Amino acid sequence: MLVEDDTTLHQLLNRILTRHGYAVDGVHSWAEADRYLSAHEPRLILADLRLPDGSTLDRLPDLVESFPVIVLTAYGSVKSAVDAIKAGAAEYLVKPVSHEELLLHIERVLEDAALRHDHQFCRQRMQARDSASSFMIGKSQALGQVKEMIEAVAPSEMTVLIQGESGTGKELVARAIHLHSERADRNFVAVDCCTLQEKLFESELFGHERGSFTGAERQKKGLIEGAEGGTLFLDEIGEIEPTVQAKLLRVLEAGTFRRVGGTKDLMANVRVVAATNRDLERMSREGGFRADLYYRLNAFTIRTPPLRERSDDIPFLVEYFIRNHDFSRRINKQTSPEVLRELTAYSWPGNIRELKNVIERAIILSRERKRIEVSHLGLPSSQVPASASLSFTFDHDPSLAELEHAYLKMQLHKQSGLRSRVAEVLGVSERSVYRLIKRYQLAD
Repeated sequence: MLVEDDTTLHQLLNRILTRHGYAVDGVHSWAEADRYLSAHEPRLILADLRLPDGSTLDRLPDLVESFPVIVLTAYGSVKSAVDAIKAGAAEYLVKPVSHEELLLHIERVLEDAALRHDHQFCRQRMQARDSASSFMIGKSQALGQVKEMIEAVAPSEMTVLIQGESGTGKELVARAIHLHSERADRNFVAVDCCTLQEKLFESELFGHERGSFTGAERQKKGLIEGAEGGTLFLDEIGEIEPTVQAKLLRVLEAGTFRRVGGTKDLMANVRVVAATNRDLERMSREGGFRADLYYRLNAFTIRTPPLRERSDDIPFLVEYFIRNHDFSRRINKQTSPEVLRELTAYSWPGNIRELKNVIERAIILSRERKRIEVSHLGLPSSQVPASASLSFTFDHDPSLAELEHAYLKMQLHKQSGLRSRVAEVLGVSERSVYRLIKRYQLAD
């Protein structure tokens, strides 16, 4: 974006830059620039220091957060140059500037911006590797137990089976195990067992030799070899065919495998982590899954809790999804207390995946508003809220006081001890909640 009020110089700069392959959008004032920036994101801003409706120096602190800025001026001074650089300007050029010099500075500033972007990407990847907790957001007791199990089993070479409903983050748990293990510097290879046909799956997993079947014109290494020294994650392992189950059992027991059509035993230097949303124990009893493979996989089991069992984590997950969505980040979105109450009360049959979709949809529907409201969520009204289903267990017929005590205790836990919210749910005053807490000795 070129911001220059001198018409002749504006046309000259536009012509020079266009001739050298740059796409240039020109404006003559900051009012025009603001309208342009509301709909576009230029790679670079080239702006005159003094414009009819304001100084570029005053605009720099906000601009440089999103764009590199080169300042041009016919009234150069040491003070203004120092002020511009301190405010974040990438370059400060005094008119008249030669075409060659201007193009050289533009090229250098764009290269620096690209390097900073690459550095930020690499740093984010390193941070993800250093902290597996970044994969699992929340502080609930259920999530804490999962983290403890990950920390316990990750340093070993033990095969791990992750069980849980669809959308509960089983692959994220597998990645966390990999990142906490001695194999963290090698590949993590994920295989979706339910999307490949038997023959294709076998070839993908074990590889094949040339001529082993029609179309096998050359040798192909499989995913086991691709995960050499690292972790092989088999997602939805309950879907694989019996013949492949037998070969996978050989990998786990003997640490060897053969490519399709091969006769040579190859070493499988991989750690296997498997996941399923099916009841493998029942399937093994009924003959739908090899019992010996199930017992081999079941050496260490981690259960990923459904979101309805970790509702305390919903505010943390919502905040994480808002801050890390993949589209425009121009507006810092916030949620209203009513939104969090709605989200906490919902039963989430699709678990974390469904929550992520709901939040991203709400971000889009809220458009330019800073606050996400209940109307933006679009939750199915036919769903029965999780809070509408209660279950208390007693070894005797409970009295009314015992039921009241159990329900109050449950609500205090669910509302994170916020007595105002407990009072709202119970339909009583906050003072009444204080008296009930005192009566049943539930104070912290």
